[in-house]
Amino acid sequence: MSASSAQTELRLVVLGRAEAGTGSAVCAILGLQDSEQGTDAPHVPDCSKHSGEAAGRKVVVVSSTDWFDSDCDPDERRRRISSFITSSSPGPHAFLLCVAVNQAADGEARALDALTELFGSSSVSTNTIVLFTHTDELDEDETMEQYLVTWRKDLRELVGRCGFRYHTLETRGGESEQKKAVEELLEKVELAVASNGAPHFSCPLYQEAEERVRKRQVELVRQRGTELHSTASTSDSPQEENMMEEEMEAVRQEAERSVDDLDVDVESLFTSASVSPSSPAPSFLRDWWEKLTAWMGWLPTIMRREALLGALVGLFVGGPFGGVVGASLGSVATEVKRRRTQKTK
Repeated sequence: MSASSAQTELRLVVLGRAEAGTGSAVCAILGLQDSEQGTDAPHVPDCSKHSGEAAGRKVVVVSSTDWFDSDCDPDERRRRISSFITSSSPGPHAFLLCVAVNQAADGEARALDALTELFGSSSVSTNTIVLFTHTDELDEDETMEQYLVTWRKDLRELVGRCGFRYHTLETRGGESEQKKAVEELLEKVELAVASNGAPHFSCPLYQEAEERVRKRQVELVRQRGTELHSTASTSDSPQEENMMEEEMEAVRQEAERSVDDLDVDVESLFTSASVSPSSPAPSFLRDWWEKLTAWMGWLPTIMRREALLGALVGLFVGGPFGGVVGASLGSVATEVKRRRTQKTK
């Protein structure tokens, strides 16, 4: 455990498309089963919040829906953004961007653009870690670093924007390797926090959110007529102190859920972040032509690289449907190769 693990709590915000494995990432970090996600922790609109123990640390994981989707309605986008900010207030120790290695990374690049416009450049350059998923589609003797250097310039650029911080929680070993992967992730988070010189990430939006949450906490305490501070100062037994902590935490969670949407100008914000779906036709065609010529250089190898085959399909079909089709095709191609390999042994 690193020296910076003196943190009493690590707050992590998991971002990304659902098909990139955000739910699985939450389960892996906290040791939950897929069926448990969302059942043992309170929910706020458009995001979920879970807490537990991981590698000797208290960890809070906030999983946000895809608020940087270009098809998202402005009001819905504002609601989603407000939900994950208040749930991770006073500020996360890291943003974890889930990225599937079998898909093109253009959507994730837009997510980093949106994150930068929303919170500032440091939210990406010093506070975001890329969390790769679907890594089972790499060759068994191939490391993630080799894969990035050899095949995926787009993913290397994505990682570079995040200070070259990346990780994966997917292992080919058993439970011990899974726990080790989680511990290594938390150590990377703590190292990033120590390098930043701040207790956690903060910006005007998070400061506004924390102020609103605390104000709402006071209102709830007054409504209930509970003198929490007075009771806490006269508590003698550990049991009473634990009850006070639980009660305070319950009030905090209710305050987070009931805070009004934050003042986020999503219309102008996401237009400047190039998240808006509207753009002139010539730019659109030029953008696709550049992608086409770049990927054509990989074409002879793509047919042997199952993950890239899925990425190519996802790129040209486009949208959430394209991502699903690409991921499925990549998985099928991988399985076909595996069976052929077994037959030749």
